[in-house]
Amino acid sequence: MTVLRSICFYLGYSVVTVFWGSLSVLVGWVLPYRLRFQFIIGAWTRLCLKWLWLTCGIRHQVEGLEHIPEKPCVVLCRHESTWETLFLQTLLAPQATLIKRELLWIPFFGWAFALNRPIAIDRRNPRNALRRLIRVGTSRLKDGVWVVLFPEGTRMPSGQLGRFQVGGSALAAAADVPVLVIAHDAGRLWPAHELKKKPGIIRVRIMPPFKPDGRDGKEIADEARRLMGEGLAALSVQPSASS
Repeated sequence: MTVLRSICFYLGYSVVTVFWGSLSVLVGWVLPYRLRFQFIIGAWTRLCLKWLWLTCGIRHQVEGLEHIPEKPCVVLCRHESTWETLFLQTLLAPQATLIKRELLWIPFFGWAFALNRPIAIDRRNPRNALRRLIRVGTSRLKDGVWVVLFPEGTRMPSGQLGRFQVGGSALAAAADVPVLVIAHDAGRLWPAHELKKKPGIIRVRIMPPFKPDGRDGKEIADEARRLMGEGLAALSVQPSASS
């Protein structure tokens, strides 16, 4: 039954993505940027998360909303599944996400995503990618746009903390803006590279932000990793109630 519910989710997810991506490409470009983000990304992700709840019984609970700064900053989020890429769009808007440029070539999804000014990089050239992240990311922050990155660089097994890359931390240092760390346990219910999804509540923990205070990218990354570890540890000792 769990497999059937997961298949049902993906069928609906695909239909919504094709329909909304097509509609967004047709009309999204005429909308002002902030309204365009809400129309293309905000509406699409909320539909997908609602469908996920209806089909697979997956909901979420957020702790630490009071820690979100008033002004946009650099956000370093845990990466365990596809779920957080949807959820974050509903939490912080508008936002620019660091992505590999190949994602923009995906029909419907990529075309619509490109209208919302993500920071697309070529991962085959790390030095140029870092320069572009700092240049474009600083510009986005000045425009009042959140910049979201997954510092571990790849999806990690639930509860396992990986090495942090310094890109997001270097951007925070260069732009002199706070860093907001977000931990969650989505991989427990939506494991990476698996079809089956388990019903339950994904728990999100937003940690207190911290300022660069003259530290370099590596020092900031180390502090962010420490906070992420604290967040994951707190989630591991407070089991979620199932739906």
